[in-house]
Formats: sequence, structure tokens, C-alpha cells
Amino acid sequence: MIVTIIVFILILSVLVLIHEAGHFFVAKKMGVKVEEFGFGFPPRIYGKKIGETVYSLNALPIGGFVKLYGEDEAGMGKVSLKKSKEKYKDAKRAFFAKNPWQRALIVVAGVIMNFLLAVIIASYLFAVVGISVPGNHVLVAEVAKNSPAEKAGLMVGDTIISVNSIKITNPEQLISYTKQHLGEKISMVVLDKQHTQHTLSITPRVKYPANEGAMGVAITSDVIAKKYPWYQAPVVGTVETVKQSWLVIQGLGQAVWQLVAQRSVPKDIAGPIGIAELTGQFVQIGPNAVLSLVSLLSLNLAVLNILPIPALDGGRLFFILIEAITGKKVNPKYEGYAHAVGMAFLLMLIFLITFHDIVRLITHQPLIP
Repeated sequence: MIVTIIVFILILSVLVLIHEAGHFFVAKKMGVKVEEFGFGFPPRIYGKKIGETVYSLNALPIGGFVKLYGEDEAGMGKVSLKKSKEKYKDAKRAFFAKNPWQRALIVVAGVIMNFLLAVIIASYLFAVVGISVPGNHVLVAEVAKNSPAEKAGLMVGDTIISVNSIKITNPEQLISYTKQHLGEKISMVVLDKQHTQHTLSITPRVKYPANEGAMGVAITSDVIAKKYPWYQAPVVGTVETVKQSWLVIQGLGQAVWQLVAQRSVPKDIAGPIGIAELTGQFVQIGPNAVLSLVSLLSLNLAVLNILPIPALDGGRLFFILIEAITGKKVNPKYEGYAHAVGMAFLLMLIFLITFHDIVRLITHQPLIP
């Protein structure tokens, strides 16, 4: 339990720090003054000023923020460039003093960092651990009682090597061959769990129960770990991360639809409590499993933040794009209202999901990864 809590806190810290570091360093690169780098959301528990930036620890550990000088009313900054240079000597370092593309880059930097973290972890796993892919052997997963397979001596765990001297490399091949020889005796070479080879005679049934098949056996491909060279792993990792991003988008769309249409929280969605529980399951599997969880969570954070929802990075980017297209900045007051509403919506959503997690724990409902 203690290990799970420690690992969960470390994962949350890494994800938040990586995300906010993106905003922080790009803002610095663009010459914007960073007033505060916060872990969690206010109220503040502790803060220390180093240089021109306050580094703070806040009470709500559900994220983090980087407060930029003169960001806008929504971002708690309010600076007028029309004031005297003496009084506002840092005016040129204000966030809104930068052009749209610079501000857009600062806003999306956190998302990019989370995506890159997912790619780096995926690349490492592909190179060191490998990815599970179907092999070229067919395994017996189940044998029905009183079926031709059972009568012939076929057992769960056997590997089917060939039928009638034809090498079998995938389940579809065996199924197709069997259908072409219903009612005919076929010779099957199998390898048992002790790696001893046997030759069996089986006659596939012409008439058979719908849930059993002609031989009365369930088969599957074996699974092997395919590793990639270090120079290929980043490419494969990037491609796989992009694919996973699309799956995350689809999952979010389905979750929103269920929330709106059915007014219920999807069973497979989790908040901080659910993620902590999930962390415990991955800790039991091992370090590489924990790394895969970090990669998945980082990718989820990236996708969620880029959505055009007020209060998120995507929402801020949306207003910047409006300015870039129209040539006019959206009234900061109205943008502030939009972000406030967006934040209220997100907090309410977190509350609902957390409540759902608590109910699930009380009723002992499993969380499926």
C-alpha cells in the first residue's frame, strides 16, 4: 500500500512537472517572465522565490500551473503596456506582448512534452522489452468434452505443428483446412507441453454444436516479444503513440457521449483514486508495466489538454488562433469568463469521477485497465 502511494505520487509529480516544464522553458526562451511555477492548484501550502519565480506547492494535487507575467485576466495577470516604462520596465516581457505564434508555442509546449515523454517510454519498451505480437505457432486453448479432439488425445497447451504434412502457422489456416476436410480423417502432428512430438488422427465432424467447431477445439496464436533495434524503436514508438492518441480521442468521445446522453459515468473511466488503484496493479506486475502506465497517462494528459476546452491549454490556444485569424484579440474579460466556466466544469467532472471511484471501491467493483 505504501509503495503504491509513493509510486502514484512520483508518477503524478513527473507528469505535472514535465508538462509545466514545457511551458516554463519555452516561456523563458521567448523572453516571457515567469512569476510562479506551481505544483497543484491553490490555496498555496508553501512557496519559495528563486530569482524572479515563485516555486509553490498547493493544496489541490490535481495538476499544476505556470503563471506568466501579464498573461491575461484569465491567467491572473493584468498589465497595461500603455503605462510608463519606468513603472512597467518588464512590459516587453509580458505574455500578451508576444505575437500569436510565440504565445501559441508557449501554450502547446506542455502538451508536446507529455507526448514526447510517451514516445520516449514507448521507444524504450520497444527496444528493451519488445512488443507482444502473434507468433507463427498455433496453440490449443480449449478442448470440448466428447469432441473428436478430446478422443484423439489433443490437450490444452499443445502446439499444432502440421496437418497431413502441411505446416500450420496461424489459426485461420487450420480452420480453413479443417472445413475443406469435414468427415475425413486427418493426420495432425502436435508438440505437447513437455516438448514431445506426437502424431494424432482426428476426423472433423460434418455436424457439430455451433459453439464447438468441427474438431471441438479452441485455438489461438502464440505470442512472442518482438524487439526493435535502437534506431528503429523511436520510429515505431512514435507511430504507436500516434495510434494510441487516436484511441484516447475515441475513448474520450464515447465517455462524453455517455455523460451527456446517458447521464452516467463510464465504468472504465477513472479519476485520481482510480488511477492510484490502477497504479497498485501495475506495481505488482513490475517496473516495465509501471513505465507503460506512465506513458499511457502522459499521452492521456496530452490529448486532454489539447482539446479546445476553456481553462485547458487547448482552450487558450483556441483564443490565440481566433486572434491570429481575425487580427483582433478576444476581450480578456470574456475570455476570463470562459476559462472560469471551463475550470468549474472540470472541477465538477473530477468530483463526479472521484465520487464514482469511491462508490466502486465500496461496492468492490473491479477497475479494468
